[in-house]
Amino acid sequence: MSNSSSIRHFLLLALADTRQLQLLHFCLFLGISLAALLGNGLIISAVACSHHLHMPMFFFLLNLALSDLGSICTTVPKAMHNCLWDTRDISYTGCAAQVFFFVFYATTEYFLLTIMCYDRYVSICKPLHYGTLLGSRACAHMAAAAWASAFLYSLLHTANTFSLPLCQGNALGQFFCEIPQILKLSCPKSYMRELVLITVTVCLGLGCFVFIVFSYVQIFRAVLTIPSEQGRHKACSTCLPHLVVVSLFLSTVIFAYLKPPSMSSPSLDLSLSVLYSLVPPALNPLIYSLRNQELKAAVWRLMTGWFQEH
Repeated sequence: MSNSSSIRHFLLLALADTRQLQLLHFCLFLGISLAALLGNGLIISAVACSHHLHMPMFFFLLNLALSDLGSICTTVPKAMHNCLWDTRDISYTGCAAQVFFFVFYATTEYFLLTIMCYDRYVSICKPLHYGTLLGSRACAHMAAAAWASAFLYSLLHTANTFSLPLCQGNALGQFFCEIPQILKLSCPKSYMRELVLITVTVCLGLGCFVFIVFSYVQIFRAVLTIPSEQGRHKACSTCLPHLVVVSLFLSTVIFAYLKPPSMSSPSLDLSLSVLYSLVPPALNPLIYSLRNQELKAAVWRLMTGWFQEH
């Protein structure tokens, strides 16, 4: 039996037994991280450098790209290091930092997706009030509230998790530190106080989910009343990327954390963790840029301008 005061490091899940598979996993992590860094970096640069993109939708998209970059940089570097050097260790402090930043960026992304849904709702359902409800000051306040709320939530969640006594060893069944895996190591009945934060999480997450669903019901009702086919197509083209990103994010997280215990297996848990932690940051830039002509044009100008200079 061990407790948290005697644990100096955790053992992450070994992704492969052979050296060839370890190097293959390293290459996969490298490819996903480079795709995420390139895509989100281009979006951030394009929005920051293109004055005609200084609008609420693109401002929130820039914030979303920043959260995606932070998320991918939280989990992937350590996983790549472990694959390359054939190790499983992560320090106690490093694990706590990884939990904090992963929860921070994931929560920020969820809040930002909810705010972006509100942006789409006002744009389509209340276009005459768009400038008033989503002015530059209001957008800055909403983005700041998303980041600050996520920071506070992550700080409380991390502090509470790592204050629990651990009696089940130090081996985690995941390639990065996450709260459910650490709770599995806690002493019996010691995680009851964590249930308070879990209840808050469920209520908060459910509230955002209900708001998103309600907003899209109103959006689709408004779209159906648009007389011109071109207008309906334009409205759908601005909403579809956001809807796809929200669906990808929520479906993987909900299935990963709410699936029946009978369906749980190491391979399934690992696959789901890759889906909700690595795939969205890499795919989000592609999803948004494919359907948005303004963003696509800005990214193309940025890339061609860079190549001309070099």
